[in-house]
Amino acid sequence: MTVVVRPVEPAADAALITGWVSVERASFWGMAGLGRAEVEEIYTYIQEQEHLAAYLLVLDDVPVGLFQTYDPQVDEIGGFYDRREGDVGVHLLLADDERRSGRTAEVLAAGLDFVAHLPGCRRIVFEPDARNHASIALMERLGAERGPLVDLRTSISEKPAQFFFLDRDRALALVGRSPRS
Repeated sequence: MTVVVRPVEPAADAALITGWVSVERASFWGMAGLGRAEVEEIYTYIQEQEHLAAYLLVLDDVPVGLFQTYDPQVDEIGGFYDRREGDVGVHLLLADDERRSGRTAEVLAAGLDFVAHLPGCRRIVFEPDARNHASIALMERLGAERGPLVDLRTSISEKPAQFFFLDRDRALALVGRSPRS
């Protein structure tokens, strides 16, 4: 029983992702109402950008989560907080899948471990919608440092965003890895 992180394959994964982002609980993801072709187009675009990436969290061969990374030094979101060298921005969506029940910590650990080992990563940056109480509670359970609450307005998103920061050593401690590993 394992969790694997793999890159999103836009054509192959678009139907799955469309199903996830179309449900009410994923409204904060900002893609409700998009069709499969539009979702594929978005993830093809992400795949083509040097500062963006998208991955699936796969639990025992079943995709149960999606996360995207971005470089805040390049991405416009970075202009809304005090950026630091080594920041890696993350957007996280966990699927409402019964197979994830009781194993969410394991799924999150795999994602955190993956991001913490990206070249140059010193700190993980999250900016969930401030109205998304489940995401805010998750950040607090992780022990992430609360940052600024901002009125985030970018070319693709408008939301009240609550920034959280998780340094690399804390992320690795959460997943049971030595900071030097």
